[in-house]
Amino acid sequence: MTEKAIVVGVGLKTDSLQEIKESLLELEELAAAAGAQVVASLTQVTPKYNPATLIGTGKVEEVGELIKETEATLVVIDHQLSGAQLRNLEESLEVKVLDRAQLILDIFAQRALTYEGKLQVELAQMMDQLPRMVGGWLGSLSRQGGGVGTRGPGETALEMDRRRIRDRIEIIKKKLEVVRKNRAQYRSQRRRLKVPAFAMIGYTNTGKSTLLNRMTQSKVLAKDQVFATLDPTTRKVYLPEIQNAVITDTVGFIRKLPTHLIEAFKATLEESAEADILIHVLDLSSDQMDHHIEVVDELIEEFGWGDKPIIYVFNKMDQATMEQQLKVKVHPRVFVSAQTGEGIDKLRGAMVEAVKALLEKKELYFTKADEYKIYDLGREAQIVKQETSGSGTVVEVYLTEQLIHKWQDYIQ
Repeated sequence: MTEKAIVVGVGLKTDSLQEIKESLLELEELAAAAGAQVVASLTQVTPKYNPATLIGTGKVEEVGELIKETEATLVVIDHQLSGAQLRNLEESLEVKVLDRAQLILDIFAQRALTYEGKLQVELAQMMDQLPRMVGGWLGSLSRQGGGVGTRGPGETALEMDRRRIRDRIEIIKKKLEVVRKNRAQYRSQRRRLKVPAFAMIGYTNTGKSTLLNRMTQSKVLAKDQVFATLDPTTRKVYLPEIQNAVITDTVGFIRKLPTHLIEAFKATLEESAEADILIHVLDLSSDQMDHHIEVVDELIEEFGWGDKPIIYVFNKMDQATMEQQLKVKVHPRVFVSAQTGEGIDKLRGAMVEAVKALLEKKELYFTKADEYKIYDLGREAQIVKQETSGSGTVVEVYLTEQLIHKWQDYIQ
């Protein structure tokens, strides 16, 4: 049975009203993604937050009336709530109350399919619960039954005391450390082979997984919903002149991303941290695109990825207007449609150029007897210049470190 939800946007008078409204619209999408039916939404802009319930007492009463009218069973507040605030709101409204972070964690709990994904979600939920215990959350808050916000650790975790939760957090962290080391070994192997590595990053639901499938002929789960991808997926991708490279699809970002979620997903985010080049995928058709760029750029700086080359890929060009294309100012940029395949060749070209910027131009000399090897060289790398004389041929070519080692006997 679908839960009926009321979403409540809240902000201070010093905040941007537009930002509050946009965040609330996104919260409605998140609630729907979690499986709830949004039956009402309302906003409060206040001079200061109510320490007991965050929103004012009058707004609490208004929400209570809406619950009676709509028969809602869930209220979601677009702000971080303390344990005491959650308890007080649930006691006043007599329905389940979640904040934005808990709703995002619930969606992650639904989407987690792999051992690693489930561990990361459980860790994030534990880290989310621990500070709320100060407000007496464990003693007063029941999470029995099904529905949005009840997945994951559930009542068992809420009955634990703080020591037991901390112990469980340490156990999960140790398990994830094993996962992290395994990932590091795979990355180390790729580095030894000098395979160029790309990581697709971007706001949630911009079409990263669809783009990965289009470029690699894969069948990675791709849905028109937030956080469809949790676990990083790495695939080989063929690039002209470069030959093989790898590209990784990672979890999408969102505004107000819970810090404990970022902490829990460190093993996943390392896939992007270790990539040679980032591919920032954006939804060109979204009227929130500029804000999405800001959110992702801020996270890039927070994660310390600012020194990595970035290719901006504006996806869904088949759904966008020419005016939206003309608004784009960042470089290097490529316009594509992962659905139709339009612009994919240009994206491959941009990826080649980005790799070349990391390559070294070398001059190789082949005697007449070895000139037949130039054909093999041309299959592995881009020859930019070739001059033949009576004694042999001089070739200018871009090489990876791996290829420099392979062809070192011919380098001048």
